[in-house]
Amino acid sequence: QVQLVESGGGLVQPGGSLRLSCAASGSIFRINVMGWYRQAPGKQREFVAGIASAGSTSYADSVKGRFTISRDNAKNTVDLQMNSLKPEDTAVYYCNRAPPVRPWGQGTQVTVSS
Repeated sequence: QVQLVESGGGLVQPGGSLRLSCAASGSIFRINVMGWYRQAPGKQREFVAGIASAGSTSYADSVKGRFTISRDNAKNTVDLQMNSLKPEDTAVYYCNRAPPVRPWGQGTQVTVSS
C-alpha cells in the first residue's frame, strides 16, 4: 500500500501563499485520481482539489481560482499551490486518493491569521 506524507504547512497572513507537497512511498502512476482534502476545527473533512493521471483537475468552489493542484508521476508527488489565502482556509490538509481510502496520513497544518 502506498504511504502518503504531507508537508509544507505553516502560519501565513491573509492574502499570502503556501505550497503543500505530498510524497508517496511508491508509484502513484496507476492511481487514477489523487486529491487534497482538509479538515477545519469542528468540521468534517472536505474535498479541496483532485487531479487525474492524465492531468485533468477539479476544485471545490471555495478554492477555485486560488488553489492549483499538480502531480509528478515520475517523482511520485502531488502538490497544492495555495494563493490568496483566507482565514477560512485554516485547516489540516491531507492528500489521498479520490475517492479517499483509509488510513489517512498525519496531514499538515495550515493557519491563516494576521
